[in-house]
Amino acid sequence: MPDKTFELFAMVLYMAVMLGIGWWAYRRTHDLDDYLLAGRKLRPGVAALSAGASDMSGWLLLGLPGALYIGGLFQAWIAIGLTVGAWLNWKFVAPRLRAYTEISGNAITLPRFFENRLRDTSHTLRAVAGLVILIFFTFYVSAGIVAGGVFFQSAFGSEYHIGLLVVAGVTVLYTLFGGFVGATYTDVVQGTMIVAALVAVPIVGLTQTGGIESTIESIRAASTTVDMFSLFTGGTILAAISAAAWGLGYFGQPHILVRFMALRSPADATSGRRIGITWMILSVMGAMASALVGVAYFQQHPELALQNPERVFLELSQRLFHPLIAGFVLAAVLAAIMSTVSSQLIVSSSALVEDLYKIGAKKRPSTRSQVLLGRGGVLIVAIIATVLAWDPNSSILDLVAYAWAGFGAAFGPIVLLALFWRKLTKVGAIAGMIAGAVTVIVWGNVGLLSSTMYEIVPGFILNVLVAVIASRLSPNDDAKSDAEFAAASESARTGSVQLPAHTGF
Repeated sequence: MPDKTFELFAMVLYMAVMLGIGWWAYRRTHDLDDYLLAGRKLRPGVAALSAGASDMSGWLLLGLPGALYIGGLFQAWIAIGLTVGAWLNWKFVAPRLRAYTEISGNAITLPRFFENRLRDTSHTLRAVAGLVILIFFTFYVSAGIVAGGVFFQSAFGSEYHIGLLVVAGVTVLYTLFGGFVGATYTDVVQGTMIVAALVAVPIVGLTQTGGIESTIESIRAASTTVDMFSLFTGGTILAAISAAAWGLGYFGQPHILVRFMALRSPADATSGRRIGITWMILSVMGAMASALVGVAYFQQHPELALQNPERVFLELSQRLFHPLIAGFVLAAVLAAIMSTVSSQLIVSSSALVEDLYKIGAKKRPSTRSQVLLGRGGVLIVAIIATVLAWDPNSSILDLVAYAWAGFGAAFGPIVLLALFWRKLTKVGAIAGMIAGAVTVIVWGNVGLLSSTMYEIVPGFILNVLVAVIASRLSPNDDAKSDAEFAAASESARTGSVQLPAHTGF
């Protein structure tokens, strides 16, 4: 059997399993709560693997190894910042957000939580938040679809646009029907595949590059201008801060935060954190090791020219393993891409239906109509993102960086202030959110600024300052809000949701 046939067989089997899970989830989705939040019934292990898989995407297996292949361990500041940010997110945000979203009107989306928490009867805050989600998630989904096109181009020599359409089509199908349940349980399978592949490739690679000492010598021989093993050379202090600042983004990523909201109870956040951070450390270490082993491997085989550094993990897997095993390793790359895209499509759909359509609807649609609208939202966002991804020269890391910064700067400070600062007001939240989003858009599109500092840093800082100042200038004392805030604090502490005497919005 030819090599490509083995690999295609593994790929088709993987896609069939994903579609099967989507169908299984379809039969268990009865209303919009199920479609968007799985009825708040996620076990901590499922939530942790789902959060990790939906978080990392093709960036973990394509973008990060490519950056390290070129710039060495200095580029690892991104991974370090992300790991610290993820731990802080699980430790402090997860239990409190799980409790507060149920206490404050049983909100099933982040914009709805902001509206309920801050008593915004005008729906302005919810609409602004919904628009921010649609704008930046369209770029984020586009990044995943670009990664899919690059994947098929590199792995099978197919035309970029064919690979793009295959990835977009299969992902949309299982997300369209399975909703949040389908996206979450496919994430569990995909997360397991991802970490297994990231551990296997560098270990097997070391056996082919002569062991640790020989690999280190080859890396140094290949890197005459960059110290591949230094965290502190290869860039400026500002560049290191910018890279580590990726960790700030975690507090504002809706597709990750929604996993916290779907936990069975605040207490589950502890187990979720342990599982999730273990998965993350293994994954980022595997990605970093794959890049370094790749440098040694291609230095030892100069006849094998690596055209695109973002393909180093793909090239290694195809050269190190039997075609069938390589096919499943390649499927893990596809899993990373599809898991993120599906999660982002669900959140985008929720923004369209729950946070924008319902605001303007004259009457509440039926349960069936709401689910159909949710599926329609998935399709609309997927089509727009596919159009944006049509350019094969789009950089995966650049697209992800822009969207990550957008959410981190627009939502991150508002999430933290809403959870931990009683005096935040709707005026402060709206002003801060707009300030953060606009700063990212402007800063990220001015070359001199973006080359000096990652746009999430000024966006995050400006959001906090504007939100606090505007809240101080527009105080809003509300007894029910005070009671909910106290109940959320106590619920996060005890691990079980305790509703206040006055509930409802």
